[in-house]
Amino acid sequence: MSVEAKSFPVSFDALEQEAKEKMSTGAYGYVRSAASNEETLRKNAKGFEKLAIVPRMLRNVAAVDMSVTIGGRTYPYPIFLAPVGMQRLTHEEGELASARAAAAIGVPFTQSTVSSYALEEVKQATGDSPKWFQLYWSRNAEVSYSMVDRAEKAGYEAVVLTVDTVMTGWRETDLSTNFSPLKLGFGKANYEYDSVFMAALQAKDEESIIQSVLENIHYPELNWSHVAELKKRTSLPIYIKGILHPEDAILAIENGVDGIIVSNHGGRQLDGIISAIDALPTIVQAVDGTIPVLFDSGIRRGTDVVKALALGAKAVFIGRPFIYGLSVGGQAGVEKVLENYIEETKITMSLAGISKASDLLSLKLIRE
Repeated sequence: MSVEAKSFPVSFDALEQEAKEKMSTGAYGYVRSAASNEETLRKNAKGFEKLAIVPRMLRNVAAVDMSVTIGGRTYPYPIFLAPVGMQRLTHEEGELASARAAAAIGVPFTQSTVSSYALEEVKQATGDSPKWFQLYWSRNAEVSYSMVDRAEKAGYEAVVLTVDTVMTGWRETDLSTNFSPLKLGFGKANYEYDSVFMAALQAKDEESIIQSVLENIHYPELNWSHVAELKKRTSLPIYIKGILHPEDAILAIENGVDGIIVSNHGGRQLDGIISAIDALPTIVQAVDGTIPVLFDSGIRRGTDVVKALALGAKAVFIGRPFIYGLSVGGQAGVEKVLENYIEETKITMSLAGISKASDLLSLKLIRE
């Protein structure tokens, strides 16, 4: 399916509106909404609006280098696709289409534990393109270790352990519509493919599988000892996603974590908390260059990418925008979203007087 540039929505708001028309009411509500009063969702956007770039002139920006090096690996752009689960909600090809789009553009794809297609299926569809695996810790810890082992064998480059989902946030949109894609079976593929998970089941029917997924997906007992044990079980670097407090960043370093992703889960978990972009500088300061800090939550355009990197993020993740692109145009829609983000980021860097992504730390920002 091709997407005509002249008809594809450019702005985030226009993209969201067209996605709404394409998606079911339940699916759109699930993707768009956030926790409680959605205060955190709004803060994420407002946090960027409060930051103003102070551009420099006459800096020779004829050639812009957007490449970034993270964990010894160099990527052409400072943009990743965030781990978003159950993508068949928005398009039949789901993660297969998104991962192919990421591979075509050269952007790393991060696959969710609760994806609609298994790790092995995405690997088969995309070959050796850069991929990370996001882990939701299972109540049965051996399932967690098994999934990470599968990711390593499939050539995924890193593990992203999400730590802010020990229970589901109070999501009033989903509660009011009684909509749960997990209960509908959209997130069971990785579990069905997992021999450890399947061996623990007394019955192998779809209802039993979904029920066991629901029982495993949340683990309030999760703590730093689990991180330490995971480090022993894999040679892949481990990035902790969901860090907002500088003391947690220090604990991450003490527990051997390889990187931090500053995130408030796009406002979907705990409402009324600090915006991710406001938390970023304190995490960067606490880490002090020891491990890479990446950023997630609230990226809506290329200017946001530049601001996050200017505050010390090595790269950013985009979530809702590419999912909307997926719903509007499948693989081609995701590609178009990525192309737009990359081009606006490049233009923003150039007009701000920065020719290398690695020099964005020198860009001056002021709060208005």
